[in-house]
Amino acid sequence: MPGPDLTYPAAGSTDGAVAAVSIFADRPHVRALLQDDAEALGFHVLQADGLETLFGGKAPPLGQIVLLDCPDLGTAGLAELAELDMRAARQGSELIISTTVGALDAVFGCLDQSGAQILVDPSPAERSLALGQVVLRSPHLRVRELSEEHRLMLLRLSQQVNQLAARLDRLLPPSTDDGDDSGAFRLESPRPAFAAASDSDGSARLVRSSRAAMPDPRLVRQIIRQRQLRGKFFDPELFADPAWDMLLDLTAARVEHRRVSVTSLCIASCVPPTTALRWIGQLTEAGLVARVEDQTDRRRAFIALTDKASDAMARFFAEIAGSPVRPV
Repeated sequence: MPGPDLTYPAAGSTDGAVAAVSIFADRPHVRALLQDDAEALGFHVLQADGLETLFGGKAPPLGQIVLLDCPDLGTAGLAELAELDMRAARQGSELIISTTVGALDAVFGCLDQSGAQILVDPSPAERSLALGQVVLRSPHLRVRELSEEHRLMLLRLSQQVNQLAARLDRLLPPSTDDGDDSGAFRLESPRPAFAAASDSDGSARLVRSSRAAMPDPRLVRQIIRQRQLRGKFFDPELFADPAWDMLLDLTAARVEHRRVSVTSLCIASCVPPTTALRWIGQLTEAGLVARVEDQTDRRRAFIALTDKASDAMARFFAEIAGSPVRPV
């Protein structure tokens, strides 16, 4: 196992040296692809080894970015992945995890500390986009001098990330009250649980405000089916609206008292899993969905609406209840 290259900083360092990347993958061709991607974007590859180097025996030093390919992990491997997640959170390493649809729920259940990016059967473009997101999110990271071709590649990558952020920002108008426009999704203030009222003698009292009831799940499922039916006659990409599709699915599940796995929610979004995971991250940051641990199995986790999102969906359906045309 190669030792740490002291020319390059460990995780969390901000001394201006070229950012170091650790790569761990058992599949040789994937390991080579990850190394090529990192080097093409100007990172220093600290090491590129199999998973046993990371999970077996003494843990090696981590670079500022860790690329991990884990298409199939057993019970022991999942426990090691959870340990890596905590270690990365402590040290400030950025994790980028590649996995498969079949292993997604198990991998997702292990990652709740470091803010890891999860990629599902990623294309080279998706892997490069994930690295570009790290660069934009961590301006202290520096890459070495690039050739003109690679410099233009990184520029295009940055533009793609900025375009995605701009698209998210356009989903709702900016806030006009407190100037806080930090999130892409903004909701009205939730309806207060109590409101002021006056008795006949003029004395004030508090009364419980009425709250909109959650919609009939059969109606929500009908709307979901209508939205999916469009793909039979038109290019589905014309109507891609993953955030709304996920909120509809979670609304129906909440009324049905049904738990929703991350894999199921990705399917409901009608976009590729890696794209869906980015939207789940945006919805989580906006406080609309939350991770819910499985109390019977700590390696599993589900996604659910938050109370404020549930209240917003209930009020939305209450608003359109009198309309003769159902929304799709």
